[in-house]
Amino acid sequence: MNLSSRLPAAMLAAAFFSTSALAVDDGDFNYRSTEDLYQICSAPEDPASASPAAFACRAFIAATVQYHDAVSDRKRLKRLVCYPKSATIADGRKAFLAWGARNAGNAERMNEVPVMGLMRALAEAYPCK
Repeated sequence: MNLSSRLPAAMLAAAFFSTSALAVDDGDFNYRSTEDLYQICSAPEDPASASPAAFACRAFIAATVQYHDAVSDRKRLKRLVCYPKSATIADGRKAFLAWGARNAGNAERMNEVPVMGLMRALAEAYPCK
């Protein structure tokens, strides 16, 4: 996913060091569960406010996909996600939010570590055939 190349370091810094009001609880930024990530990614994206939640969501998606691509490129692990080259972080966010909405009542899924929920969502949206 062309995800990692679109996230400058300044955006990452803003996500973690901004003192702006958050649309999510500070505790959500501990990334303890898929629900935490869902809350972060569900925060409205307002380009004018450059919200920490939007940057944190984008950074998590980019880092997860980078890691997946790195380990699967070494042929040690089978690809779990097969996205088109045109896919973006925004596409990944939409896929995760749609998956999260469908799984909102599933306590087992929403209590998993967030990387599991994100990978489930991306694998569903971009299956490997």
